[in-house]
Amino acid sequence: MVNLYIALLHYPVCNKDGRVVTTSVTNMDIHDISRTARTYGVQRFYIVTPVMKQRELVDKILDHWRKGYGASYNPLRKEAFEIVDVKESLDAVIEDVSGREERKIQVVVTSAGPRGECLRFDEFRDKLRDGSDSYLIVFGTGWGIAEEVMTRADFLLESIRGPGAYNHLPVRAAVAVTLDRLAGIH
Repeated sequence: MVNLYIALLHYPVCNKDGRVVTTSVTNMDIHDISRTARTYGVQRFYIVTPVMKQRELVDKILDHWRKGYGASYNPLRKEAFEIVDVKESLDAVIEDVSGREERKIQVVVTSAGPRGECLRFDEFRDKLRDGSDSYLIVFGTGWGIAEEVMTRADFLLESIRGPGAYNHLPVRAAVAVTLDRLAGIH
């Protein structure tokens, strides 16, 4: 999708007590989300953390798969990692996307819980197909995106719900389900 970007937010997010924290970047998220994003045509997958050591770790992992032994060992992984970038803040991501696009950037946040009026997946699919704007979907880690990010978003995407009351998907699964609902061929 030529007008779709995603970001995995590690700050500001909430912990289980509702406090704003920074979560740790995980190697699995980098690998799995980059492959999912590349499969569904996402232009760029941003990993957002203010912690310099975590950004350095992400860069080291990316270098291994883009330029190091990993690039020749697994060219498909190399291709997926070409769309990954690490930034220190959501503002830096929005600035980067704005520099890549001539269209207006709309920020869409996700949440596991119900939170008022939401953009439905079918409505979002129509907006993506329209092509007049570009969209950045922000996924949270920890126990969800902090309120300060939620309130400045243009849209809140409807929650992914299973048939029962339990609703605690790993972020990798939430990204995959979301992208399949928006860009999958059914």
